[in-house]
Amino acid sequence: MPTLDDLRNDIDRVDEVLVRLLNERARCVCEIGRLKKLQGLEVYQPDREKLVLEHVRGVAAEGPLGPEAIGRLFERIIDEARRLERRVVYDEDGLETPRADAQHNREQR
Repeated sequence: MPTLDDLRNDIDRVDEVLVRLLNERARCVCEIGRLKKLQGLEVYQPDREKLVLEHVRGVAAEGPLGPEAIGRLFERIIDEARRLERRVVYDEDGLETPRADAQHNREQR
């Protein structure tokens, strides 16, 4: 039977993998931002965000967290992705764009 320290070490290793994967995802997001800038597309794409959330909620059925918990986690990941895209598209320093975020927040309610 694993000890508490063994399990905490396992969590540390998983966290390291998660951070690497999140950074890999962020690199993809930056590339998407560059393409959106070239194509004159808006950063906020609600239909795409809904598809992403549906997808990850479906995958969540395989684990103990469940679809709603995974959905909440990915909502935050998507928020950060949108922030990165804005930095690329608008050459910003990471400040939120109030209009897009207010619209997003209204749609989430």
